[in-house]
Amino acid sequence: MKIAIGSDHGGFRLKEFLKKELSADYEIVDFGTNSEESADYPIHAARVAKAVAKGECDIGIAICTSGIGVSIAANKVRGIRAALVCDIHRAASARKHNNANVLCLGAKHIDPQIALEIAKIFLSTDFDGDKPGEERHRRRVDEMTQLEDNQ
Repeated sequence: MKIAIGSDHGGFRLKEFLKKELSADYEIVDFGTNSEESADYPIHAARVAKAVAKGECDIGIAICTSGIGVSIAANKVRGIRAALVCDIHRAASARKHNNANVLCLGAKHIDPQIALEIAKIFLSTDFDGDKPGEERHRRRVDEMTQLEDNQ
C-alpha cells in the first residue's frame, strides 16, 4: 500500500515520526513540509489529497496543529473523504462506514504513540459497504459523492 503523507510546520514532527514507524510496512510518499519553518497547511493537505484522488497513492495522512485545517482543505478535493480522527474507534468507523481515504490528525492534541495506533487501524481497516448486509454504507458514501457532483 502506498501512503501519501504531508503536514504543515505544526505537524512536521508527528509526520516524521509516523513516516519512520510506518515505513517498514508501507511505501510512504512525503508531500512536505520538510522543516518546522512556517508552512501553509492547505498546500500540503491538497498535495496529499490530490495524490489519493488521482490514484497515485492508495490512502493519505494529513497533519497540522489541530487537524481541522488539513481536514477542511483535503475535503475540497473531489473524491476525497478526509476524516479528523482522535481515537482508534473513530479511525475504524471512518474507514468502515465512510470509506475515508485521508486520515487527518492534530499534532498538538494527540500523543505520537496514539497517533501511530490510529494510523495503523485506519490503514488496516476495510470499507464495509461492499459486504452483504452492509450496503447502507455504500449508499451513504455514494450520496456524499453526489453532493460533489451537484455543485
